[in-house]
Amino acid sequence: MKSRNVATAVIVGVSLVVLVHTSLATQDKYTVKVPNGLAFSEFRGYEGWQLVSISQNGSHVAAILANPLMIKAYLAGIPGNGKPFPDGCKMAKIHWNPTKMKTFPAATVPGAQANVDFMVKDSKRFADSGGWGWGAFEYDPKSNTFTPGTLADKPPQGNDVKCGLACHTDVKTRDYVFTEYATR
Repeated sequence: MKSRNVATAVIVGVSLVVLVHTSLATQDKYTVKVPNGLAFSEFRGYEGWQLVSISQNGSHVAAILANPLMIKAYLAGIPGNGKPFPDGCKMAKIHWNPTKMKTFPAATVPGAQANVDFMVKDSKRFADSGGWGWGAFEYDPKSNTFTPGTLADKPPQGNDVKCGLACHTDVKTRDYVFTEYATR
């Protein structure tokens, strides 16, 4: 009887070790943060945000999503009416490598995810970057993990909340937002 209890204890112990190791090896994307910048956790739930528009950026296709506050601002005419987006507005831009749909090869659809970019309006926190903070996170489909964007990425991404400012300065008169709310 003792040997059966010892064997059971060993099996349970080994199972716990394997379970703990596996859970530690799997990344929780919400723990990733751009050094001196935005945390992925600031955008928890972005996957369920409403679609603003789609785009093709170089070799990637993208969906641009916005939180409810930003959608409300778009529907009120911002930025076309010259007003700024209110603090708390957030956007996510998910990029994928395009692929042909297997069941309908004439259609191009998202394939493997490439990265996700975020921006958030907080005029006090980001006063020196037009009131917006940015974060870029590269995705590795092999490990199912995200890492902060770097200057080696295409396009290069700085490791701080200003990583998007250089590009978005082109649309300063639109409160630093490129994307139009697509007609539906």
